[in-house]
Amino acid sequence: MIVTNFQLREIQKEDNPKVAEVIRTVMTEYGCVGEGYSIEDLEVDYMFETYSTPQSHYLVLLKNEKIVGCGGIAPLAGGEPTTCELKKMYFYSDARGAGMGTKMVATLLEKAKELGFKKCYLETVARMEAANALYNKMGFKKLEAAEGNTGHCSCDSHYIQEL
Repeated sequence: MIVTNFQLREIQKEDNPKVAEVIRTVMTEYGCVGEGYSIEDLEVDYMFETYSTPQSHYLVLLKNEKIVGCGGIAPLAGGEPTTCELKKMYFYSDARGAGMGTKMVATLLEKAKELGFKKCYLETVARMEAANALYNKMGFKKLEAAEGNTGHCSCDSHYIQEL
């Protein structure tokens, strides 16, 4: 079921504090705090600036005009130049289950193709069960080990998709 009071749009500079709040809240909810998790990345407070590069794209999810989710793509650090990473995709609990995860992933994968990427990598944790189910549903294949050099050594689930 797609609910009409949701909207996806590109991140804007003034979104930075609310996006950082979403990331920190959801990661804390799942116990993904401390070294080796993306909650520690310096970019969390500067998502607009970080994703303002030509091969990056970051979206926010709005519900009734309030930011309730986010996600983006960027080149995979330390990876092949034709591989991007689906990064920092998090939704508040009241934004989950409405089909917007599927819409966000589909939108980002389409953008990745437009940018010339051939593969999309992502990493997460197994305890984010709904996210793992979404990635499987969207055609991502589970990998045995991490790719690239993201610095997220605490992630235990890694996926790839041919674009």
